[in-house]
Parts: sequence; C-alpha cells; structure tokens
Amino acid sequence: METSENGGLRFRRIPRQSSSSCDRMDPVLDETLEQWPHLNELVQSYGADWVKDENKYGRYESVGPVSFSNQIFEGPDTDYEKEIELSNKSRSKTQGSVDEHHESTSGSHFLESDFLGAPSSGNHIGESPLLAYEPVFDWFNERSTIFGQRIPANISFQYSSTLRIAVKVLKLSFQAGFVEPFHGSMCLYNRERREKLSEDFIFLMSPDETQDASSSAEPRGIFCVDVPSAAICLLIQLEKPAAEEGGVTSSVYSRKEPVNLSEREKQKLQIWSRFMPYRESFAWAIVPLFEGGSSSVCGVSSPPGSPIITSIAGSISQGVGNISLDGGHSSGNSVRVEISNLSKVKESYTEESLLDPKRKIHKPVKGTLVLEIEKLQTGAAEKCVEGGSINGGLTGPGRHSVEIDSQSSYIVQLERNGSMAHRLTSASPNDFQAFDFRITSRNEPFLQIFHCLYVYPLSVSLNRKRNLFIRVELREDDADLRKPPLEVMHPREPGSTVKTWAHTQVAVGAKTSCFHDEIKVSLPTIWSPTHHLLFTFFHVDLQMKVEAPKPVILGYASLPLSAYVQSKSEISLPLMRELVPQYLQDSGKERVEYLEDGKSIFRLRLHLCSSLYPMSERIRDFFLEYDRHILRTSPPWGSELLEAINSLKNADSMSLLQFLHPVLNMLLHLISNGGETLQVAAFRAMVNILTRVQHESVDDGERNLFLVNYIDFAFDNFGGRQQSVYPGLSTVWGSLARSKAKGYRVGPVYDDVLSMAWVFLELIVKSMTLEQTRSFYHSLPMGEDVPPMQLKEGVFRCITQLYDCLLTEVHERCKKGLGLAKHLNSSLAFFCYDLLSTVEPRQVFELVSLYLDKFSGVCQSALHDCKLTFLQILCDHDLFVEMPGRDPSDRNYISSILIQEIFLTWDHEDVSMRIKAARMLVVLLCKHEFDIRYQKPEDKLYIAQLYFPLLGQILDEMPVFYNLSTSEKREVLIAVLQVMRNLDDSSLIKAWQLSIARTRLFFKLLEECLIHFEHRKPDDSLLMGGSMRSPVGDKIFSSKYSDRLSPAINHYLSEAARQEVGPLGTPENGYLWQRVDSQLSSPSQPYSLREALAQAQSSRIGVSTQALRESLHPILRQKLELWEENLSAAVSLQVLEIIKKFSAAVASHTIATDYGKLDCLTAVFMAFFSHNQPLIFWNAFFPVFNGILALHGATLMARENDRFLKQIAFHLLRLAAFRNENYRKRAVIGLQLLIRSSFSYFTQTARLRVLLTITLSELMSEVQVTHMKPDGSLEESGEAQRLRKSLEGIADEFQSPSMLKECGLPENALTSNGKKSPENCWSWSAVGLLSESLLLALDASLEHALLASVMMLDRYAAAESFYKLAMAFAPVPDLHIMWLLHLCDAHQEMQSWAEAAQCAVAVAGVVMQALVNRNDGVWNFDHVSALRKICPIVSNEITCEASVAEVEGYGASKLTVDSAVKYLQLASKLFAQAELHHFCASILELVIPMYKSRRAYGQLAKCHTMLTNIYESILEQESSPIPFVDATYYRVGFYGRKFGKLDKMEYVYREPRDVRLGDIMDKLSHIYDSRMDGTTLLVIPDSRQVNADELQAEVCYLQITAVDPVMEEEDLGSRRERIFSLSTGSIRARVFDRFLFDTPFTKTGKTQGGLEDQWKRRTVLQTEGSFPALVNRLRVTKSESLEFSPVENAIGMIETRTAALRNELEEPRSSEGDQLPRLQSLQRILQGSVAVQVNSGVLSVCTAFLSGEPATRLRSQELQQLIAALLEFMAVCKRAIRVHFRLIGEEDQEFHTQLVNGFQSLTAELSHYIPAILSEL
Repeated sequence: METSENGGLRFRRIPRQSSSSCDRMDPVLDETLEQWPHLNELVQSYGADWVKDENKYGRYESVGPVSFSNQIFEGPDTDYEKEIELSNKSRSKTQGSVDEHHESTSGSHFLESDFLGAPSSGNHIGESPLLAYEPVFDWFNERSTIFGQRIPANISFQYSSTLRIAVKVLKLSFQAGFVEPFHGSMCLYNRERREKLSEDFIFLMSPDETQDASSSAEPRGIFCVDVPSAAICLLIQLEKPAAEEGGVTSSVYSRKEPVNLSEREKQKLQIWSRFMPYRESFAWAIVPLFEGGSSSVCGVSSPPGSPIITSIAGSISQGVGNISLDGGHSSGNSVRVEISNLSKVKESYTEESLLDPKRKIHKPVKGTLVLEIEKLQTGAAEKCVEGGSINGGLTGPGRHSVEIDSQSSYIVQLERNGSMAHRLTSASPNDFQAFDFRITSRNEPFLQIFHCLYVYPLSVSLNRKRNLFIRVELREDDADLRKPPLEVMHPREPGSTVKTWAHTQVAVGAKTSCFHDEIKVSLPTIWSPTHHLLFTFFHVDLQMKVEAPKPVILGYASLPLSAYVQSKSEISLPLMRELVPQYLQDSGKERVEYLEDGKSIFRLRLHLCSSLYPMSERIRDFFLEYDRHILRTSPPWGSELLEAINSLKNADSMSLLQFLHPVLNMLLHLISNGGETLQVAAFRAMVNILTRVQHESVDDGERNLFLVNYIDFAFDNFGGRQQSVYPGLSTVWGSLARSKAKGYRVGPVYDDVLSMAWVFLELIVKSMTLEQTRSFYHSLPMGEDVPPMQLKEGVFRCITQLYDCLLTEVHERCKKGLGLAKHLNSSLAFFCYDLLSTVEPRQVFELVSLYLDKFSGVCQSALHDCKLTFLQILCDHDLFVEMPGRDPSDRNYISSILIQEIFLTWDHEDVSMRIKAARMLVVLLCKHEFDIRYQKPEDKLYIAQLYFPLLGQILDEMPVFYNLSTSEKREVLIAVLQVMRNLDDSSLIKAWQLSIARTRLFFKLLEECLIHFEHRKPDDSLLMGGSMRSPVGDKIFSSKYSDRLSPAINHYLSEAARQEVGPLGTPENGYLWQRVDSQLSSPSQPYSLREALAQAQSSRIGVSTQALRESLHPILRQKLELWEENLSAAVSLQVLEIIKKFSAAVASHTIATDYGKLDCLTAVFMAFFSHNQPLIFWNAFFPVFNGILALHGATLMARENDRFLKQIAFHLLRLAAFRNENYRKRAVIGLQLLIRSSFSYFTQTARLRVLLTITLSELMSEVQVTHMKPDGSLEESGEAQRLRKSLEGIADEFQSPSMLKECGLPENALTSNGKKSPENCWSWSAVGLLSESLLLALDASLEHALLASVMMLDRYAAAESFYKLAMAFAPVPDLHIMWLLHLCDAHQEMQSWAEAAQCAVAVAGVVMQALVNRNDGVWNFDHVSALRKICPIVSNEITCEASVAEVEGYGASKLTVDSAVKYLQLASKLFAQAELHHFCASILELVIPMYKSRRAYGQLAKCHTMLTNIYESILEQESSPIPFVDATYYRVGFYGRKFGKLDKMEYVYREPRDVRLGDIMDKLSHIYDSRMDGTTLLVIPDSRQVNADELQAEVCYLQITAVDPVMEEEDLGSRRERIFSLSTGSIRARVFDRFLFDTPFTKTGKTQGGLEDQWKRRTVLQTEGSFPALVNRLRVTKSESLEFSPVENAIGMIETRTAALRNELEEPRSSEGDQLPRLQSLQRILQGSVAVQVNSGVLSVCTAFLSGEPATRLRSQELQQLIAALLEFMAVCKRAIRVHFRLIGEEDQEFHTQLVNGFQSLTAELSHYIPAILSEL
C-alpha cells in the first residue's frame, strides 16, 4: 500500500516524523511486548505509519485561471481605447528602464492578458461566460460553504507549533583571550513564570585554534515556540573547567582594563583544563525572542548593535510573508545575534534564582557570544509531508492541489514568495531537537513514543564548605551493589551516547551547594517497585598535586521510581553515609547511617515525560484489564473489564485526550471482537469519550480536529491483522438505533450517538475501504482502479436499517427545528458520498432513493434545506459526472434528481432556498468547467447534455424563472448559457423544434441574459442604454451587478488589489491606477472587496449601489469594473454565438419559428443594440450580421420588420456618432450592409432612405448636437461632427475595402451577391445620393439647434430653419408636414399671413399628391399642377418616392382627403387675411371637386358664396384710386465676419405693406446688435454698390434698400420713372421673383449733382424662389444693373409725367359714380405738372440741357428726343386742362384759373428755349 500516483490504490502511507529527539526519547524496550497487549497497542499506535485515504476529501485539479483585460466600453464622448493605448505606451517606456523580468508578488494570476482579447479556441466566438462569472473559482472555498462540510486536517506534528527556531552558536570571544574550553546549555525559558519550556541543548566552545564558525556540521538546537510572548526567551548558561585553587580564576574575564592574559596565565589555564574533568558555573544570558510583544531577537537589553528579526512573530500573526533579514544563512531567513553583556556568576546557583531581583549583580564578562537564529517553517513541512510534492499539486498559479485544501492560500502564498523549497529541509541530521515540555501539559493526543524522566538536583546543605558534585544513575534493584546500573543516562556532553551515569557541575566552596543541571533518564517501558535512582555525592580537591585531583564520596541518596515518578513538587531526601544491601527495604534502612542527623538536606525535582504511562489511574486500570482480557487471564465474562470500561468516563480529560488514539483502538478492538455485552459497553464508552473530546478540547469545530486526525490518519483497521471494524460497529449501532425506533428506552446516550454519528460513519467507510484495498492489493494490475466492493447482504441490510433510523431522526428533529438534525443530515450525505467511492454505486443509490422518498416534493424550509445540502454534498463527488443510473437505461441517476430538485426549489417560497439552489447549479458547472479531467470537447458535451433537461424545465415553466430575484436570475442565466455553449448543434436544434412559442421563450431567456449582464460606465447617458423606444422596455435593473457578488469573485478582487503596482509606480493593469498608488497601504482601506463592502455599509456611506462603489478603494473599484466588463462581454458574445447557430438552423428550415418575421432573431438583435456592448463584441458582431443578412435579408428587410430595421438603423447611426473610431467604422459598415441588402432585394434604396431619414430625425432629438462655448454661444458638438464624417464615409468608395477588411468582412462584401449580377446590387452613385440626403437632414437639424438661443429674437432665421428642416425631411411625408406646420405656426405668430398660407398649401400639396398617386379619384394631376402655380414647392418627385417607401408608423397611408381639405381651407383663410384674394379663389376651386364627388351640396353652396365674396373683394381692390399694395420689399446686404454664413450675402425681405424703411432698419439692427459681442454694427445709408474689401474688417455692415417687384411683362430697359400703379391694370397672381431699385450717381463720385450731371443706375435682382414663399426672405441669386445718362434721365422724367396724365385721361370709367375719383386724381397730377410753383421741374430741364455749354454736348438725336418729349408733355397738359374744365363745378373755378395761368406762363418760359412751341400749342 505504498503511494501510487497512477495506480488505483487510494491509500497512501505517510511515515511518522518526529520533531523531537526521538532517538533520545525512546523507552528501554527490554521486555517482550507480547506480555503487555496494551503496550503493544501503544507502540503500534505511535509507531505505525499514517494511512490516508486520498479520495475522502475529493480530488480536484483545475485548469489555469482566466485573466482579464480591459474591455472597451465606449460612450458617445469617450475614447478609452485611445487612453489605454497611450497608457500602455508610457508604461512600456517606463518598464523598459527597469528589470524586465520583474515579477508581481501576486503571481501571474491577474496580469493583463487575452481573456476576450483574442480569437477564442474552437468554434466559439468568445470565452466562456462561466469563466468570466467565476474567474478564480475556488473549489475549496465553495465547498467550505456547504453546511457540515468536512475540512481535511493536516497531520498534527505534535510538539511542533506554528514556529520553530534553530539556534546555532557561532563564536565565543573574550577581551582577555580564549584559551580554555567552555561548555554551555541553552533552553526556552519563561521569564515571568521562571519555568523551563524545553530540555537543554548542550554545546561546547573550544579555544580559537580549533573553533570553526562556518562549519555546517555544527549542531543546532531546534526549539518550538508556541505563542509569541515577551516572557519567552532563550536562557543560556556557560560553564568552564573548575578553577584551580590559587591558580587563574574566572575573574580574569571580567577585568575592567582591557588586559590580555599573560603567556604564563594562558599556559596554566590550558594545562589545568586538560586535567580537570569537572566544571563550574561561569556566566549566563537571556535572549528575548519577542521583546515587548513585538517580534525581536536581541541581546538582554537590546544593545544598539544587535539586529532585530522583524518576522518571527509577524509570521505567526500575519500568515506567511516575505522575510528580509540580516545574516548570512543560505535560506535568507536567519539573523545573527551578538550577546555582549554576559552576566558573571561567582557561586553556584539554581535557575530560579537567576531572575531574583535581590540577587547580587557581579561585574559583567568582557566577551561576546555570537548566535545565529533561524526561523523554520514547520507548518509548511507538515503539509509537504502530507501532500507530497506541493509544486506537483498545483496545476497553475492560484490553483490548489487537493492535498493542501484547508490551508491552500497559505501554501500558495508561500510558494509565490519563494520561501518554500529550501526551508522544508532546513533541519539537518546533526540538529538537536529539544523536547518541548509543554507537550505533556497540552490537551492533545500523544502521537509518538517518548518515555523519559528529567532529574533536577537543586541543593545540598552541609555543615562545612565543600567542592560538591553529584553522580546520578538508575538501578534495577538494590540487591547487588556490584551489578552495573542501567545504560539509560544521557550525559551532559554534546554528541555522547547514553551511559550508566551522569554527573552535575561542581559547586565550589559552598556549605549549601546549588545546582542548575538537567539530567535526562530514559525509562524502561514497565518498571517494578525496585527501580530507583541512586545519587552519589562527591567532594573534589581543586589543587594540582602529584596527579590529577580525585573526587571523594561524601554520601548517597536513593529515590524509588514507583513512589515519586509522578511527583510534580520538590522532593527532599536524607543522605546515607554508606550503601548497604537492601537499602530500599525497611530492613535495610535500619542499618543505614545518615549524614546531618538524618535531615532531608538534598532537594531535587523530577519531570516525567511519557506517552506510555498515563497519569490517570483509571486509564491504567483499563490498560491492565485489557491486557488480562486479551491474554485470557480474567474470567470469561470480563466483569472487571466492564467496570474498567465504564470507569473511563470518570478519567480526567487531559489524560483521556493524551491517550485518545490507543484507547479508541482498544475499544474498537473490543467492539469488533467482543461479545454483545462487551460490544455495547465499549460502544457506549466510545460515545462518551468522543463526546467529551468534542466538548472539552480546545478545538470547538463541528468535526473535532483530534478526532478527524484519528480517523483520517491514525485509524488503520488494526493494520489488517484483525477482523475489520465495520461489521461489528454497524451491528452494535444498528441494534441501538432499532431499539430506539421501537420505542425502548436507550438512555440519554442516544443524543450523543447522533451528534457523534459522523465519527462512526467515517470509521465504517474507512474500515470498508481498507478491507477492499487490502484484498486487491497484490492481485490488482498496475494502473487499474480497485473494483467497487459488493457489501454482503447481511451487512448491507444492517447499514440500510441504520440509515433509515437516522433519516427518521433527521426528519423528525428538522420539524422541531433542532440544529443537531442538520449536522446529522450532512453526516449521512457524506456517508453516501464516501460509499460511492467504495461500494457498488447501485447499493448507494438505494440509500439515496430512501432519502429522497422521505424528503419528496416541496418540504418545509428546514427539511428542504437539508435535502439541498444532501444533494450538494453528493454532487461534489469526484465521479459525479461518470456515475451510472439506477437502471442501465438511465443516463445519470443523481444528475436527474439534482435537476428536478433544483427546479422545484426555484418555486419554493423561501428566498434563501432559491438562492441556495441557484448557487449550487453555478458551483457544479464551474467545478466541471475547471476540472482538468473534463477539458475535451466530448466531455464538455456530455456534461452539457446532463444538464440540458433543466433548460427544458425552465422553458416549460417560465413564470418560475420570472419570479426569481435579479441575483438568482443571473446565476440561472449563467448556468443556462454555459450549458448552451457546450451543447452540440443537434441538441440545440431539438430545443427549437417543439413549437414556435417555446422557441420564442428560448430567445426571451437570451434577452434576459443581455439585460442582466449589461455593463454601463458611470457616465453613460440615456443614449447608452438605448432610447425610450428600447424594445426591452424600461430598465428595472441596477446598471451594476456587484451588489451581490459571486462568492468566488471576492478572492479575485482581493488578490487583484494586492497586485499593487509595477517597479516605478507604473500601473499593473489599467491607466487609472497611477493616481491611487499612495493609497495602497492605507489601513482604512481593506483589500478584500467583501470587507470593503461590509465596511461601507456599516458606516452608512450611502444607500445606493453607486455610493457604495464610490466608497471603495480605487484599485478595488477598478478591478470590480474590470470583472464586470469582461463578464458582460463574454455573455454578449455567447448570445451572439447562439444567434449564429440559430440563423443557420433557420436557413435549413428544420426548426419551429415564425419564418415570416423571424421575430426571435430580430428581438435579440434589438436587445444587442439597445444595451451597451464592448468593442470586442462589435468586432465579432458585424461578420455574423453580414452572414445573417445574406441568409435572411429578404425577410429582415420586409415591411413586417420595419420596427426592427428602424431600431437597427437608429443604433447604427448612434454608434456612428461615437468618439471611438473603431465604433464609428463598424457603424458605417453596418449601414453599408443594410444598403447592400436594400439593393439586393429591392434594387433601389428609396425605402431605406426614408427609414434612415426617420431614424436620423429620432436620433437628433437625443444626440447632443451642440455645446456651449465659454462665451455662452452655441457651436456644433463633436458628436455632430463625427456623425457627419460617418455619413460621408458611407459613400466613400476608396476607403470601403480597407474598412471591410479591418472589420473581418471580405473586401467585396458590398459589391458581390450570389443572387444577382454585381451591377444590379450596388451603385456608389445611388449611395452618394443617399448620403447627401442624410447629410442635408443632419445639417438642417444642426442649424436649427444652433439657433435655439436666438429663435425668439430672429424670426427670419427661425422660419428659415423650419423651412430647411421641412425640405431636408421631405422624403418622409409625416416629418415634412410636421416641420411645415411648425413653420406655418411661426409665420402666424409674425402675422406673415401669406407665408403661413403658403405653408398650408404645401402641406395640402403633399397630401393631394399622395392621394393622386393612390388614384383616390377626387383630384388628378391637373389639380396638383394648379396648386403648384400657387406654391412652386409642391414637387412631384419627392412625394412619389415617399409614397412608395412607406415605413411602419410613417408614410402616405395616414394622409386622407379630409386632411387635404382641412389644409386647403386653412390656406384660403390665411390668404384672405393677407388680402391675396385671387389665391383664395384658386384654392376654393380645388376644394369644390371634393364636395362634388361627395355630393355635399351644403358645402358647395358655402364655397360658391365664398367665391362671390372673393371676386367682389378683387373688384374693390382694382377700382381703388390708390393702387393696392400687398407688401413692401427690401434688399438687405450683410457684410462682416460676425454674420457667419450671411457674410457678403444679399436677401430680399417681404414685409407687411405698412413697414417703412426706418422700421426695417430698426428691426434688423435690434436682431443683429445682440449677436455682435461688442463688434460695431453700421448701416450703410445709401444703395450704392458695395466693395466688401474696402470695408473695415472689424466692423459689420447692413445695407438696406427698398425695392420694387418687377411684373412679368415689364420693360426693364425703359428710361421712364417707374410708377407701380401704372402696371396694376388687371387681376394677376401677385407672384414676384424679380425686383429692382434705381440709384442716382454722378461720374464725379458724388451721389447728387445738377440735372446735367445726374446719372441713374437701375439694379435688377433675381431671387432663388418667388414671393410669397414659405419664408420671409429669399436669397438673391443674380443681380444685373443698367445705367441711364443725365439727358435720358430728363427725358424719362418728362415721359413719365406725360404717361401718367394720358393714362388718367384715357382710362374708361363705367358710370357717373366714377367721376369724383377721376377729378381728384386729375387735379393731383395737373397740380404736379403745370402749377407755377413746380414748373421748375420742366424749366430746369430746359435750363440744363437747352442753354449754354451743355446744349453743345448733346447729340442731335438726344436733342430732338428731348424737345419732342417737352412738346408732347405740354400738349397733354393742355388737353387735360380742357377735360378738367368739363368736370369741375362752381367750387373749383378758382383752382382751374390758377391751372390755366400756370400753363400759360410755362408756355411763355419754354418758348425762350423752343420757339416752335408757340406754333404747336
């Protein structure tokens, strides 16, 4: 049964190791043990190897741990990726300057690596979500949470404590010189109690010539230190050869002056020391090990030069740390101590007197003793011995071997610190391991043989001074004095063997001689009453005479062992002068003569240390009766043995515990071999002992450590020499249980039996297993497992009955709420667990089914908790995965039970049960996933199929899942995802084949995964989680999921926090760490995340998770986020992988789903987009998205999936605005893939264009497109700029291939499609148009947002902004109409009725065109054309496209005839308010066909009445003497950089007719003054041509000029002055797109001059549309000018007046009623033409051009034209005066006379210049 690594043998023999000087402690085995069976048992107990069951606590080797890297979760305005890159660059530069091989003290466990950072192995897209959920799954930690979990104990190396120190004497030196040998002893000593804690370590220091300090063979003293205490110290005592009387005394070593020994003194000392074998006391010192409770080793009073060990105690209180010590020992773990103040002694002493405060202090010795003190890691050594090779057990950093279980972190830390390898073997064969006296007083079982007596002579009081020493020997009897004593004495010489005697030092010249010697005696195993110690007292003369001094016997003393060996107090004995035979007997004592009158003048102490001789008499009695029973020397019924067994319960606790192992072995022997009475008595005694051990020992754990050690290591089923224990133990316990079940009184012992049941159950199993292993040991081929053991029917029946009884106890006691039931339940579970490794599994399944029958269904909480614990323990078995079913057809009996019970528990009303069940599932899956045995794909598939039925149960009962809390759901979802991950495709397809509804539920689960594991950065906006239209509804979950951590994550975080920082303060894993370095060692910030959260909650930092998070140490917070983001990424990638598989299954049409809409796919896609995802996800997503579009594009792009497409488009556009370039690139690729699908399935992009325009509009309401500058004004935000860049990128033909390649797609992904030829699939020009359309919408939205602050002030810009939005969103009728109506409202607020009416007409036009395109029947294309004449914006192209491309919730389907009529009526009403009645008539004529088609005669009548009124209004306007003007027009020019886009632009403004030039100047100055920010704003006062380059750069200018509208047929080249009323002769549509104004100028540069110098410039402006328009101002697109010379001006002025008069004379008047207005207008014109006071106008022309020098400059043609114009003017005036005479009455006679006089005088004046005028007139 040797250790077998590969074979099937499960037991390992572990040789016992003694940590004390075993060779010096063994008893004198001079008798045969057969005579003493109890001794045989004792020796067997202490000597046999330990036997350890390798399988008992489970074997678990795990794969290497995962490591996390930073995941890039970006927000719209973040670019963490860039920051991390920069940080990594700076880190690599910094680290380049330090040691490249620097390793973190935390191991490689948490270094930044490629978890989710690189393509995953196998067919998986990402890493396992379970690995991310439990990144450092700790099997040991998880199983420790199971109630009643068995924690493996390490072998108790007795007498070893947590700390052992090795002390080596390096050097002794004196100022005077070192010439004679010095002996010394060293022991652990308690200063306060003045008590020795260990035996003496003897050392010898020879003079310098022979001293070799560096010799490694020099023995070391090894001492065990229990608890660090200031009282514990090393007591060192030095002795030298006894000084010669009259010779050189020891005072030479303490001289004040540093005087060396003379040569003569040296010679005398050397010679004397060779002859003198006896020694005297010389000096002593105390070395405190734990000064003041801290950990230090120094001289007596910590001299300045002494180094201090800073770790000896630290290692006890703080676990194992890295130790940096001074000193040169190879292990780097030792310290040199120099003791320079040795205390001198002048007389003999006892140890107790050394620290007496009254003690006289002598001069100190001028010398130094140098020690080397080294700390040994005994704890590690024990574990190493138990666990074999520690390094071999660790399969990866941070993963623990099964051997090191309970102390795993301790060992791993040890290994990391490099303090393991050379410390385990630090004790060399030469070392003296000092026996620790505290062993005998501890409440611990003895584990090895020691049997010796320590004798301490204290003092001898004589009546005269003597040089006294004592010889000690052990004699067997007192019969023959010549018989040599026993060879059992350990001499006080280093390295000597045992002798027959030992002697003390010499007490020189003292009446009362004191001694401090320790004499060690090995005792015989059994002693008789005659065994005694004999002390011989010698006097020695310390003078050199002829020969060496010879000692003289003074007397003797004897001490019988049997009488005094147990004595703990001082013993006083008298001294015999001579020895006589039989001196111990009473008869002999009478002949003895005593010194000092027989007084007891010799004082001494004894200290027995024995693991063979119990101090308790009752145990000795039991041993005696046991021997008699075994040797059959007692009566056959053994009543004395029964008495002895029963009296064991009265034995004292310490003795019982110390002899626990042999006593239990003997009782078990009696149970397995004795008769029924003896069996029951032994069983009851054993129960009593176990209960006492459990309750009275120091260890208060559920499984007492001493008992665990006994079962796990010491119990060996009698080494196979006797019958196995388990049949007898089962029988006696079973009969007791059946008696109880039948109702018999079995006494109070029964409760003790139940509480200690675990001991008996484990003993039964170990006994079975040992028997099974021994029976196959020789016959089993190498490498094969031991076959399971088939229990004999009788034994199995007995065990089944016992099990049933215990189950009943659990069931009944659970209902009463008794705690014992839970412990018993765990014990029964472990019993089944252990049996599964030993006996035939189907026999165990019978016990399991017995259990489940008793606990079937949903039980009370306590019972259900027991059932879950039972299953937890059972499923933790190593072979759980490989277990068969109860029947051969079953797959796995236990796993099917487990799934059933877990699902049942999720419906339990007790929350704690639900949490426990969910956790169980995750832990089990983790255990499988990390198990190194199950890493092959076929193993993982098998395990996934084991748990697959659970998924079916969840889908069948979804309400059960929905009733779970958030944290429970996470556990369930992680488990489900892991199972799906490892399933093969065919199994997954089975889950989708049952029904469409069930498939939908499956994908609902996947959506839940995305919701519950979404990771959000703290600064994520609403946008980051999707918009309010998010398909998954409101976020009811916390954005973080760390409020309830997965238990294993705590270890990860605490380790991660300890990682601290790299060499030069560079962060180990993330750019955020540099600012927290200083806080790393902050004591107020715990490293453990659990502690941190608990601390935060207890201090009530805040109720919210966010506040709690903020309170964490920054590194913990960073690590927490690192975990969360990796987990989120892994979950998303896993869901994506399942979606990819589902897509392939849909393509093969083998599953049940809605093939019309593919709602399962679309729902999960929308969930992907509406939750925050990392960059790594988007990297993987788009290749999958491309594949799915290729397979199912036709379905996904269909109208039924409009909502899906809108969501996808929305989120792609959202990502296109992100700062991170990689996000934007992928968004652009996504949009291009949608466009490709649109081309592929519809051969055009009209519908997609509408859809993208809609989503862009929705996005604009959520994206921050502007931000405020420091001066308070708005500017375009980075998001808007990035979105624009992305939209431009969609049509970038040259960048596209490289972007596709970068995103993992083929370069021809867009242009090739298998279904159609390439030219039909993709058109870059069409994509360019689409891109431009979207950019137009973006720019319009942006401009609108930028105007927000001045919207109320600058109504013109506001209206223009609404107009641009309406035009940009024209592809979407609903949006087009919405913005037009906004514009209409804005105009109505400004009382711009004509513009508002045009908006209403445009809206009606959109509706009408949609109806005409649908062949609605009311209107036709002619009606649309008629409407277009009123409002040219009514375009055919846009609306046709929009009606084709309807999108869910948008489009022409919502537009009706009634809505068209409503807007036409609104337009008519608004035109009426603007008094543009001819437009009203046209509109009503469009309304009438609708009423006709509906035969709404009442409405028709109203319409015709309204038409009548309209035409009457038009007549009234036409007949008015004052021409009707509907508006005034002004040309406005903008000059100056502050105007932005308006700089150097000209506009024509349409204003109400009552607005004058001054009004508009004021209005525009007010609008633009506020935007100037201190810049001067000037108005150019005239209408001259402006050269912008000549203006001041820092000043802004407005030029405002009144302009006149130009009629269509008007001659703009005519030199006449324009009179607007002359051109309004008939009804016309008042639609103007050309305007003019005249500007006078002179060639000299002056504006005004004389008539002969006055030129005129006529400027004609063309606008980009016609008025009335949808806006108040139109941009001037073209400007032309004509120039007229002075004479042309003059002719034009005269012709204008002539035409005005003629027009008045010739205009027909219809009735008499018109005469009055005609007379008035005639008088007005005549008065301006011939009245005397205005004649200067005509006369001045004559003066200017017909006299003097100017007349000579005129060409003859111009002269003739001027004279003709004057003559015609005068002729018309003459005719007009005549008409005036006919029209006037009496009251106007006087006025007429004035006109005639004026005409005559004018004629007279003109005749001077034109003589022919008289003859003409």
